[in-house]
Amino acid sequence: MDLSKFDPNSSGNPNYNIFGLPVTEEEARLVILPVPWEVTVSYLAGTARAPERIQKASLHVEIFDADVRDGWKKGFFLREPDKKILLKSDYLRKESELYINYISQGGCIDENRFMCKTLKEVNEGGAFLNQWVYDQTKDLLAKGKLVGVLGGDHSVPLGFYKAIAEKYSDFGILQIDAHCDLREAYMNLKYSHASIMYNALTEIPQMTKLVQVGVRDYCESEWNYINNSNGRIIAYLDKKIKESIFEGQTWQQITSDIISNLPQHVFISFDIDGLNRTLCPHTGMPVPGGFELEQLSYLFRKILESGRTLIGFDLCETGVSSNEWDENVGARVLFKLCNLMVAKN
Repeated sequence: MDLSKFDPNSSGNPNYNIFGLPVTEEEARLVILPVPWEVTVSYLAGTARAPERIQKASLHVEIFDADVRDGWKKGFFLREPDKKILLKSDYLRKESELYINYISQGGCIDENRFMCKTLKEVNEGGAFLNQWVYDQTKDLLAKGKLVGVLGGDHSVPLGFYKAIAEKYSDFGILQIDAHCDLREAYMNLKYSHASIMYNALTEIPQMTKLVQVGVRDYCESEWNYINNSNGRIIAYLDKKIKESIFEGQTWQQITSDIISNLPQHVFISFDIDGLNRTLCPHTGMPVPGGFELEQLSYLFRKILESGRTLIGFDLCETGVSSNEWDENVGARVLFKLCNLMVAKN
């Protein structure tokens, strides 16, 4: 990259790429794949438009990070959202809404031929999306790129996990989330956003560990699934974390315990609703509680200091808002994740 005429202290140039960086995909060390998809969202919609809105908000992010000095110089590049994927998401989202409303009102699928067809179409759409994400990320990994996925809802990174599994025979996912996402085919939707981690655990044997941090909204079947996982899943509930802090334990001590359960290769799956709701009020399923961004930045930095390697990330469920607050926060989360990825890679 020719940075001789680039001023990192000036305002972001909209003619450049993410964070106003003058970098091409070929030059970038890290490529971000936007996935504008929100077909199975069961509450608030809007996350399919997050990638383009985060791109706009990113021009107002200062590119100086005291934790990773000059990380941006390695180059971050955000691809243009694929309009065909967005159109398919919009179409299937409408179909899914009809189906979800029908189910929510006690409708019986077996008695409604149209709903049977709709369910089949939505599930086929999820399988298509998984394959598309797999193909895109596999190609980028083959080119030696570091890769991040930007959603969209939290169903979108499954194909990326599968591509990562072909490169690393043993890895773990650190999931920042208000939810467990461990439901089997939630509402019969196989690739629901509420089923992403269940699908990953059942379809990807190379994923040997799932460490969930900040969970505060889950059902009984998910709790049982965790307890019957033989240690493959470790859940740090938001309630337990807060109670430990109330009783005198420090965030440093809790962080050390979290890291002790992570393998050498770590993938960060960041559902933005893991943050305090004031930071993400328009996310798909907001829940009281959650973290400040500084707490999670500290955790991520300590993972690197432990000698572990970050092998990829996804950032999902960023909402869109009239004042761009959610997108503003999402852009800053994205910048931190990008810097962490290139810090030791």
